[in-house]
Amino acid sequence: MSEGLYSMEAKDFDKTLDLKKVKPYGDTMNDGKMQISFTLPVPFGDEATEAAKQLLKKMGLKDPLVVFSRELTPGFTFFNCYAACTETVDYTGIYVPKVESAVMSMEETDEYIKANIGRHLVVLGASTGTDAHTVGIDAIMNMKGYAGHYGLERYEMIDALNMGSQVANEDFIAKAIEMHADALLVSQTVTQKDVHIKNLTELVELLEAEGLRNKVILVCGGARITHELAKELGYDAGFGMNTYADNVASFIAQEFVARMQARSASEKE
Repeated sequence: MSEGLYSMEAKDFDKTLDLKKVKPYGDTMNDGKMQISFTLPVPFGDEATEAAKQLLKKMGLKDPLVVFSRELTPGFTFFNCYAACTETVDYTGIYVPKVESAVMSMEETDEYIKANIGRHLVVLGASTGTDAHTVGIDAIMNMKGYAGHYGLERYEMIDALNMGSQVANEDFIAKAIEMHADALLVSQTVTQKDVHIKNLTELVELLEAEGLRNKVILVCGGARITHELAKELGYDAGFGMNTYADNVASFIAQEFVARMQARSASEKE
């Protein structure tokens, strides 16, 4: 990469960019250079390499170059390629729905709950359905947390229960009823054939059938979860990559207070 780019001051950097026509950056600005990796179900060899190049050209990429290829197993070849993108995007016109709550530290969230709610919040978390992965839910729930961000179990004003993995939606709801949960957190890691969509939808439908949907704060998370997707599926919030317990706890506390205030205003009318 250009040494000059790194030496630019922040105030000058934006002047070099046209945010209405953004394209990939490789060696020089606007060169469109991209690295693409993929597997084709073809035998390893020169024909496979040519197939990869032709595919890249049909994708609208210029000057495709296969820099590495290897047989994965008989009949399958992996490629690492470079090519130049000719298209651009208007960055200034992009809108991404996001969780709007302010992110607070653990200490700030505890003080917020004390001052505005006055009791502990009960939060249940699990990897539901057939999902056997616990890394995501553990990062949010477990006391040690992840990357220096303590999990909900360490919060003074949150009673957190991590139910682990492969928890049936029916069992998750039964425990929520038993513990009078204020919030439910669902982690979904396995997404093959959109199984996470089916599972997340089923949970909402079961909660609605039990008359509980509006009585709990419902949150989902995972690498392929976005806030927009979560809202579409009937959840209150969705958290994807690069989010921690701070984000989740802050949202739950502020959402709980917002609902309290809404109920209070409704009762006064």
